[in-house]
Amino acid sequence: MNLEYYSSAALVTSVVIYLLAMTAHAAEWAAARRTPATAEPAELAAEAVETRKFAAVAAGSPKSGSATTASGPVDREDTNQTRLADLKIELWGRVGVALTVIGFGCSVVGVVLRGLAAGRPPWGNMYEFTITAMVLVVAAYLVLVWRTGARWLGLPVTLLAAVGNGLSVTVFYVAIAPLVPALHSVWFVIHIVAAAVSGAAFTIGGLMSALFLARQRAERRGSVTGYLKRLPTARKLDLYAYRFLAFAFPLWTFTVAAGAIWAEYAWGRYWGWDPKETWALVTWVVYACYLHARSTAGWRGTRAAVVALIGLASFWFNFVGINLLVSGLHSYAGI
Repeated sequence: MNLEYYSSAALVTSVVIYLLAMTAHAAEWAAARRTPATAEPAELAAEAVETRKFAAVAAGSPKSGSATTASGPVDREDTNQTRLADLKIELWGRVGVALTVIGFGCSVVGVVLRGLAAGRPPWGNMYEFTITAMVLVVAAYLVLVWRTGARWLGLPVTLLAAVGNGLSVTVFYVAIAPLVPALHSVWFVIHIVAAAVSGAAFTIGGLMSALFLARQRAERRGSVTGYLKRLPTARKLDLYAYRFLAFAFPLWTFTVAAGAIWAEYAWGRYWGWDPKETWALVTWVVYACYLHARSTAGWRGTRAAVVALIGLASFWFNFVGINLLVSGLHSYAGI
């Protein structure tokens, strides 16, 4: 057994733990399924609760068996059930985040050991790029949880991490091998790191856009139920997604430019319409359209979210589908 073996073992362990975290977050969502419907945004609903509590105190002590609020009598049994549901939601959510932290630690160990075993940065093929990208996606999510309490992203993020690392260790895995001459360049590190960071930001922005569509649909029906009540308002989700994509786009632009400079060093030309180069440009155009439409045509909401999801699909097709389906100058990376 060597470092490569321990790297694979750590990544397999991360898949199992991410699946457990995903299950915990699924239980968190399920615990909220009986939450009463509301047409109010989350922050307005919280303000309404405080107002009703104040009104109840001003009106005097409630009679036995019921509580009096500004909106009328409320059954204590319903109140107790709501509190119990809130406790379950909080418990499963905390378990999910704790398991995600452990899975993240295993993933980091797996990536670091892979690099030590190879004696180089672990980004020489699609397997190594994918496990690194999953580390960055989960890291971004955990920072959001720490800074803003964005635990509502837990279910899609852990699902993505489990699938990404799972495919990596079962389908994409390749044994450690020396880099081909074209990869012996400082641009190897610059280009791949920029692509991985921008990819993580694109992914988080895309997941927020998907949640935005679900929340907006509920708001338009006038009935926000279940775990959707715990998400930010549709307007805020749209804004958060935009901020992530606005951060990622300049970095992706740099990634494409750095790739062109690297191509001139490796192959003697800046651009050759290689399948991966072409699809990188397609991804750039999709996100350029997204930002341009928001800033000039005032696109918000559904149309912007759909374009963001198209961009995310284009990005991951570039880094997975192209490698599996098309041959080109980037095929030396293998799967």
